[in-house]
Amino acid sequence: MHIEFRHLRTIKAIHEEGGLARAADQLHITQSALSHQVKGLEEQAGVELFVRRSKPLKLSAAGLRLLRLAEQVLPQVEAMQAEFVSLRDGSSGRMHIAIECHACFEWLFPVLEGFRRTWPDVDVDIRPGLAFDALPALMKEEVDLVVSSDPEDLQGVEFIELFDYAPVFVAASTHPLAQKPFIEAEDFKGETLITYPVERSRLDVFSQLLIPARVEPAALRQAELTAVILLLVASNRGVSVLPDWVVREVKYSSDYITRPLTKKGLTRRLYAAVRADDRDKPYMDKLISLARTEARKLQNT
Repeated sequence: MHIEFRHLRTIKAIHEEGGLARAADQLHITQSALSHQVKGLEEQAGVELFVRRSKPLKLSAAGLRLLRLAEQVLPQVEAMQAEFVSLRDGSSGRMHIAIECHACFEWLFPVLEGFRRTWPDVDVDIRPGLAFDALPALMKEEVDLVVSSDPEDLQGVEFIELFDYAPVFVAASTHPLAQKPFIEAEDFKGETLITYPVERSRLDVFSQLLIPARVEPAALRQAELTAVILLLVASNRGVSVLPDWVVREVKYSSDYITRPLTKKGLTRRLYAAVRADDRDKPYMDKLISLARTEARKLQNT
């Protein structure tokens, strides 16, 4: 037996309207076309689906079973159609984000909270882009956006500027380097450098300062959380380099000092890498706009 969605809609309409004429009006077809459809369905089933001598027209036992199927299936089909419409007009979708910048969690969470309120039908997830290659995952459509400070020339991928930031030296206020107006690569030679658990090439202090100067710190210590890094720094267990938005409150604390790296300071730029085909999706545009707005708030704090 071959049952189509239109057959289920027909059974449901006749049951609701109690007759062929009104059901035909509801379905926007002629009564003769509806009668022909019902006859063909009954021939397939081999049983009558209606008790024809009753007014209003009633379903037979077999017809009632088909009605129960219609009541189960049709709402799911309608929900799926609505979902496809939402995908087409950009009001729903998926936003899985990979973060190559470990410190970005603290900046990104307020962004996603604002995004959730305006785009509740977009499925949001975050994957730390530290244990896998985030950009290849973007190209394979395993994630939809990568937060990165290292743009690459990749076919089908756009790197959209978010904001500039400064990597900042942080030490305890009693540290000897607190007397210097700025910090150079040579200053790290005798220091324990506390970083996030990230490979060196992804840390600004190494990629922008120490590796080019061929300087190695005395020791390297890693911590997952920014709060732990700052606690260790305040205890004089080492020094660190963090983005300026992370240390916005630290600079007002008597426990710490912050200094620029090099006399001119270092500036880095954060990007949102997205597939070119997704760039014009309304919710993608909204997320990028919120990210820029939140960054301005942090930098003006």
